[in-house]
Amino acid sequence: MSVAMNTSVVGVGAGTTQNQNHNHNHNVFVYGSLLADEVVCALLKRVPPSSPATLSDYHRFKIKDRVYPAILPVHTKKVTGRVLLGISGVELDILDEFEDVEYTKTDVEVFLMDNSENLRVYAYVWSNPNDPDLYAEWDFEEWKKDHMNDFVKMTDSFMQQLELPESKPRVQTYETFYKQENDKPLDPWCLQLVKILHYVYCAVLYDTIFLNNYQFLLESYI
Repeated sequence: MSVAMNTSVVGVGAGTTQNQNHNHNHNVFVYGSLLADEVVCALLKRVPPSSPATLSDYHRFKIKDRVYPAILPVHTKKVTGRVLLGISGVELDILDEFEDVEYTKTDVEVFLMDNSENLRVYAYVWSNPNDPDLYAEWDFEEWKKDHMNDFVKMTDSFMQQLELPESKPRVQTYETFYKQENDKPLDPWCLQLVKILHYVYCAVLYDTIFLNNYQFLLESYI
């Protein structure tokens, strides 16, 4: 989910204040759920132009009980992503809210793959470098197939919350949404399938016991 960003105006860098940020456009490096245009559009109501990029000496981890990734510095590793171009100050605030307290904004350098140039950006790095819940490597294609549809719905819910006077943080919105999804009862088709599988299992188990008993009786008689 995390992003990296910098201003596109010469002379304005990582130390830019919030008021100054609203006067300039920014470039944002994304490497998780924001690789999906559907999520970006849900947040920004548009899909900005982008450029493929890599972040060296970082690794993209899976997070236990989360469907989005975390990055932390890992020597010789590399994170692939893209840079969203021309992000406004208001859009930057939305991305800040979306990243929430789980990430820390850090000044890093990415490599733009289409023109072979380096760019200084902000990266939202996982706040806990010793988190035991980080493991393996997060895969975008796997996430897209298994989780994207629900994640877009969660993002829509987050944006609705953001418009309220007392909005919930993104982490709370995420946890509430996925708890509700997990608590949903199975639809009738799934229940019917479970019943059929249970019947088949019981039938096979019965036949196995019957055949074993028959073989035992036959051997005893012989």
